[in-house]
Amino acid sequence: MRDSSETALRLPAHIRATKPYQPGKPIDALAREIGVRPEAIVKLASNENPLGMSAAARAVLTDAGTELARYPDNDCHALLAALSRRFDVPAECLVPGNGSECVLGLAATAFLEPGRNAVYAQYSFQAFVNAVQRTGAAHKVVPAHNYGCDLEAMLAAIDENTALVYLANPGNPTGSFVSGASLERFLTAVPSHIPVLLDEAYSEYLPVDDCYDSLAWVRGFPNLIVTRTFSKAYGLAGLRVGYGVAQPPLAALLNRIRPAFVVTALAERAAVAALNDEAFLVRSCAENHKGLAQLYAGFDSLGLHYLRSRANFVLVQVGDAAMVNASLLRQGVIVRPVGVYGLPDWLRISVGTGAENLRCLAALQQAMQA
Repeated sequence: MRDSSETALRLPAHIRATKPYQPGKPIDALAREIGVRPEAIVKLASNENPLGMSAAARAVLTDAGTELARYPDNDCHALLAALSRRFDVPAECLVPGNGSECVLGLAATAFLEPGRNAVYAQYSFQAFVNAVQRTGAAHKVVPAHNYGCDLEAMLAAIDENTALVYLANPGNPTGSFVSGASLERFLTAVPSHIPVLLDEAYSEYLPVDDCYDSLAWVRGFPNLIVTRTFSKAYGLAGLRVGYGVAQPPLAALLNRIRPAFVVTALAERAAVAALNDEAFLVRSCAENHKGLAQLYAGFDSLGLHYLRSRANFVLVQVGDAAMVNASLLRQGVIVRPVGVYGLPDWLRISVGTGAENLRCLAALQQAMQA
């Protein structure tokens, strides 16, 4: 057999250096490993909605089977029309994607290449890192301030080779938050020829007092791209559908380079139904706020340091996170180690149902006592 190693294939150095994304451990995989039924496993690793999807979204999936022999609508007309109505933005400002990660990857493809750089904060979403790495561009990682974005330092990091700025609000895995006023000042200060991608995967969970209108900013900032997803608060993680919002010239560019049929027919139908089910979204956010309080109280009782979160997860410092995580897995509880982010002493724990949160806290107490 001929040599098929990476060296023999003459891969570019930046591709050889790319690290695979590490998702949360699947429920079925752990169930097989520890010899229990999948129903006995609690998974709080991937920031999924513990309520699942709305009944409205589930209903449209049950009668969609006859459509699956046909390709989906490449232009996602129904979804873009629904988003346009819901958020009062023109359809030509919208970019559909296979999750919001698809759109942030399109931005890297569009603007980055060797010799250019992207600016983002320490502890940023791993998808930012990987998107930049795939292009061969340089990374300008700005040290965090209290585990969150230091906007002044990010501005100072921008130079003549900067071609893209990534910013998540709330941040993942830290749950950090930057106020709308601070963000708007930042956008005003960034040179208008440098695109800024603002990832708002968790924005639906923001308390009312923290909310700001980033979609209104799109009208005033021709370099702004806002990305959102249906994977979190809307409960459609398994269907992989998200979108970006930008001024028409920028949106047209991203649509021009996105893969064909990037949103499946099932995902589009479910997303439209979920978007119109505002009662489910309100319920999801209320349950999340209760769950955060439950986790905070549990961590306080265990004497653990944690970061208060604006998302649907909490970053908690446990010491030897690898050992604690191994103990949790043996007890049938899946959480997310975050050593890949440079946080080897921490675990990210998603908000579950009340019962799941209690199960996790009990397992964590046992793990910490081991």
